[in-house]
Amino acid sequence: MKHGKRYRAAAELTRQAGAIQDLATAVKLVKQTARAKFDETIVVSSHLGVDPRHSDQLVRGTVVLPHGTGKSLRVLVLAKGDKQNEAREAGADHVGAEEFVKKIQEGWLDIDAIVATPDMMGEVGKLGKVLGPRGLMPNPKSGTVSFDVAKAVRELKAGKIEFRVDKGANVHAPVGKASFSEDKLLENAATFLRELVRAKPAAAKGTYIKSLTMSATMGPGVTLDPAAVTAGLS
Repeated sequence: MKHGKRYRAAAELTRQAGAIQDLATAVKLVKQTARAKFDETIVVSSHLGVDPRHSDQLVRGTVVLPHGTGKSLRVLVLAKGDKQNEAREAGADHVGAEEFVKKIQEGWLDIDAIVATPDMMGEVGKLGKVLGPRGLMPNPKSGTVSFDVAKAVRELKAGKIEFRVDKGANVHAPVGKASFSEDKLLENAATFLRELVRAKPAAAKGTYIKSLTMSATMGPGVTLDPAAVTAGLS
């Protein structure tokens, strides 16, 4: 694949920088590489020393980014009775029960996140094959299955993200937009990385974070030294 002049110039910047030792420098450099005409998403990617085939080595968690992701999430709440009013007051974009389950079965997916009360999970379970592959299935571990729907909605709207190791032992997480200030991106990235370190499974042996990069949507990856960067967060 051939890259344009902007990408090649950005790639040369990252090549000259080598492995970055501190997060602040990485944030400054990745903002310089974000040269697209739209507001690019900044993503932190890591390759972990875990084997996702073993349940005791799965890495999964949630974190509320201090400055949000820069994206306005469309949240659907599946609940009944008074819980519907609580969801609306908290800022949910769509609120309902069985009628939305049917709507999703018919192909509607104009949403970014779903919150469901436990008494709705019998119905929501019917949507597993649709929601699961898209990462939209409500889950107690991520806080999206709860009777406290107001709290769940507020956290999602405030910038709560969920991260999970994939089959290749990689974790990718958005930490903001290129338009964010360096300070905001730094705080968001540091908050995520602290949570990623805390999520280390007890069964994982050896080096936990084997590689770490930060990149803009259309830019090259900025390589970070995992040991140096995570040490600086403690």
